[in-house]
Amino acid sequence: MTEKEKMLAGKIYDPADSVLAELRAKAHGLCMRYNQIPETDNSRNELLAELIPELGENVNLQGPIQFDYGCFTTIGDNTYANFNLTVLDVCPVKIGSNVFFGPNVSILTAVHPIRYQDRNAYFRPDGVMTDKEYAKPITIGDNCWFGGNVTVLGGVHIGEGSVIGAGSVVTHDIPAGVVAAGVPCRVIREISDADSLENHPELF
Repeated sequence: MTEKEKMLAGKIYDPADSVLAELRAKAHGLCMRYNQIPETDNSRNELLAELIPELGENVNLQGPIQFDYGCFTTIGDNTYANFNLTVLDVCPVKIGSNVFFGPNVSILTAVHPIRYQDRNAYFRPDGVMTDKEYAKPITIGDNCWFGGNVTVLGGVHIGEGSVIGAGSVVTHDIPAGVVAAGVPCRVIREISDADSLENHPELF
């Protein structure tokens, strides 16, 4: 297996691999350019499509954004992210349609070994410094909403239509159609017809 294949399969891989380093450098450069362009400039859309080839229609990432690779992320239609979206797509990240992200949301597939003896950097025989890393994929269903400062960790699947409260750290799967929050994130309740705006005339 190549280092890229190992990485995407969730195996220990060498992040200093030249192919991966080139992909990261391209993504980081695209992010930097995207972040420097005014949000009213339509050329941002072209950069975003280059960064994320599997990009739906009407996707609006406010910026600044930071993707590790971009090419390992898919985003569905009509998805919006407020300021400071970070996506470490070392393993595949699948984001559905009509997903809302509050500011400072982090989607982190990357994992490092627990023991420092396995985690610390070292020199390869060719003199290049590297370390041992692996990752776990993340899937976010359609119609989800994430409050500000939410962190989603590797290996998590979040079901369609769920709401993740601000400041949560999502370490385990969240089912569809629920409100969940906390550190670690836990289901608080199901979303029901009582949550319909029709039942809250005080908001109008």
